[in-house]
Amino acid sequence: MSSASSAPQPPVEAGLSTGGVARRLGVSPTTIRSWERRYGIGPAHREAGHHRRWTPDDLAALEEMCRLTARGVPPGEAARQVLEAVRHGTDPEGAPASGPPGAPEAYRAPGGGNTLPVGTVRPECRGLARAAVRLDSGEVARILRDVVDTLGPVTAWTEVMAPALRAAGRKWAAEGERYVEVEHLLSWHVSTALRRVADRPADRIGPAGPDGTRPGPPVLLAGMPGELHTLPLEAVAAGLAERGLPYRMFGQAMPSEALLEAVRRTGPSAVMVWSQARPTADPVLVRRVAATAWGGRGARTRPAVLAAGPGWAGSRRHPGLLRPRDLATALDQLELLLGG
Repeated sequence: MSSASSAPQPPVEAGLSTGGVARRLGVSPTTIRSWERRYGIGPAHREAGHHRRWTPDDLAALEEMCRLTARGVPPGEAARQVLEAVRHGTDPEGAPASGPPGAPEAYRAPGGGNTLPVGTVRPECRGLARAAVRLDSGEVARILRDVVDTLGPVTAWTEVMAPALRAAGRKWAAEGERYVEVEHLLSWHVSTALRRVADRPADRIGPAGPDGTRPGPPVLLAGMPGELHTLPLEAVAAGLAERGLPYRMFGQAMPSEALLEAVRRTGPSAVMVWSQARPTADPVLVRRVAATAWGGRGARTRPAVLAAGPGWAGSRRHPGLLRPRDLATALDQLELLLGG
């Protein structure tokens, strides 16, 4: 036996199995095998008689496939761009790659995870869920920014953001503390995307109507005392801002007396209170808000009250209380109240 043949061989990086890659990227193993079979997006090195093992370089290419298909690029075209970028050491936009050879920064996959079952939804929602599972903060932010700009905040919330958030909530509820990080990252970026619309100063003033008048006193938005989930209120704020309607946002867990004082100080046309779960739905406080009046003698005014959120399900209605069933309905009701 020659010395060459007896010399130790350099170790081969084990890499990940197809199942491991699928969990890391948030896609199914079937999808990965389909991309390999149809488009050649597969491991660069294979050993006969062994299962496929995906190296960091291979994983980088798959990550970019996920990003491109999430953006609506057909898989065949996405694969062409990825393979071309790998051959020339660039990202699919043509910029020079950075980082270790064969693993440009744009291709690197962040932390792993499993899939979020979102059901039958828009492609943007599936892409958002996959990016959130990968903890790919940059891609989550880009998708949310694009859907708000192209669809508007109401459709973006209803058809993209809310389904992804519900899927993340179901996942961590079923898995214990796992996937809480996915929901937290997703929630933070959803809030950021909505506030891009809600915080536009010019929209707070509101456009003049045909008769030259402007919307009346602002809507007050507040979470019930003890209520920590107020992303839906941020969606309402964004929708009001898009329509040029005035509002004041008080956020989560607004104390009872503070809410009543805010009503007396601002004289709102309407007050929307959000309850995510029944323990935070307080009908007594709602009645107190509805009874809070302001204005001079002979011209006393009270606000309309909208009780929003699943926490109010099954509770008794009192006369004059509005219970919007969805975001679009809530915005229509508020616009009518402001106009009145």
